[in-house]
Amino acid sequence: MNEQLLHQGRFLRLVSKDGYECASRTNASGIVVVVALLGLEPGARPAILLIEQHRPPVGGPVIELPAGLAGDIAGAEDEPLEEAARRELLEETGFAARSVVLATRAAPSPGMVTEIYSIFLATGLERVGAGGGVESESITTFEVPLDDVETFLEDASSRGRHVALAVWAGLAIARRWVAQHGRTP
Repeated sequence: MNEQLLHQGRFLRLVSKDGYECASRTNASGIVVVVALLGLEPGARPAILLIEQHRPPVGGPVIELPAGLAGDIAGAEDEPLEEAARRELLEETGFAARSVVLATRAAPSPGMVTEIYSIFLATGLERVGAGGGVESESITTFEVPLDDVETFLEDASSRGRHVALAVWAGLAIARRWVAQHGRTP
């Protein structure tokens, strides 16, 4: 494959791959997305953690799954993806997970970006911190019962929030996991 650098900024580069323009990251070894489930004990209502944060590229707040970059911290460029998933979950939501397993890998926008999401399923959650993100972030966390999530997302949309596409993939993963483990949302 013939690759030509067209432009490079601090975090992104625009390249031409065999004449096809696309964007790639300069500061990460991977992208992690976390489907974090609560309420999995008998008699409880299964719920998913969602976050909201302002995203300048779309000009407003976005409802998302906890997510972030692996290998973007100086000195930790070889950070394993599972470790990054655990770190991002804790930073953004304040929850630590007993279990974090890779559920799938997915291309979020294969016609425009080179990144591949590694989507992890996190269970056995315990709140151990405040969440809210790192210093440059302002993140709000929501614990949304799986059987109420569509209403939650419709309400968020009606209030001008965007919903990240990964949320819908995460819901499918969450519901499949709950169904396979004898709990239906």
